[in-house]
Amino acid sequence: MQEAINKAAALVEAHEYVRRFKGKTVVVKVGGSIMDDPATLNSLITDVCFMATVGMRPVIVHGGGKSITDAMKKAGMEAQFVQGHRYTDERTLAIAEHVLVTEVNKSIVDEINRLDHKGMGLHSLGSVVVFGKRMFLEAQGEPAGRRIDIGYVGEVSWVNGELIRALLEAGYIPVIAPIARDASGGKLNVNADSVAGHVAAAIRAEKLVLVSDTHGIRTSADAESLATHLTKGQIEELVGKGVITAGMLPKVEATFTALTGGVAKAHIIDGRIPHSLMLEVYTTHGVGTEIVL
Repeated sequence: MQEAINKAAALVEAHEYVRRFKGKTVVVKVGGSIMDDPATLNSLITDVCFMATVGMRPVIVHGGGKSITDAMKKAGMEAQFVQGHRYTDERTLAIAEHVLVTEVNKSIVDEINRLDHKGMGLHSLGSVVVFGKRMFLEAQGEPAGRRIDIGYVGEVSWVNGELIRALLEAGYIPVIAPIARDASGGKLNVNADSVAGHVAAAIRAEKLVLVSDTHGIRTSADAESLATHLTKGQIEELVGKGVITAGMLPKVEATFTALTGGVAKAHIIDGRIPHSLMLEVYTTHGVGTEIVL
């Protein structure tokens, strides 16, 4: 009996949020070790489909870095990283595209369709919505101003928000792979967090939720210092102090892109927590870090 009562109480709490977010768009970026655990990934996709069922309009952007590295190893190649970015030559790009599009993207769309929703893959081998330009890094140290070429790595220059909105209006759940096209029709490997931030801004989403294998943003080295709410200014202070570093930097940069582009709130949550997406969106307390301007 108590279990049933608890479920009823959860539904009552969720009711307010279901009403508030009905018709609103949310961009969900999936990455990290979540991509390597089929059960966890499928549970997350189920939650996304639930959001669509109760009237939200979800968009999925996915990564797949570890799968790309594994595929490169099988091909006898070793991944090389420059200032945190994967060096991408033509062969690496071909492997990345195959993994991201024909394996990861397709599997997510297939799972959405299996759950009786309509998934639509948007990627470099079909309908492209992400366009970019080559990214060059600045050399650290001397000589100042020297640029480093890291191959076919890009940064987002434009997102076809009109096409994404049209698919949402038609009842589809768009699933976007982070391979962009450049002005000449070439292909570029782009950071998936960055893609998600630009997609959220392009369609003026209500929320951007970055789902990975991190609990959110900590304000110190203390494992108990998880922040439930931060402003852009507070995060910039943490970056300046060196508290936020490495893999978290692309995530906070993506949230800044979304927020300055008109998105109301951004969230960083741990997808390893069962139904973390639902808990963050449809409950009072949430489970990760909420970020606002």
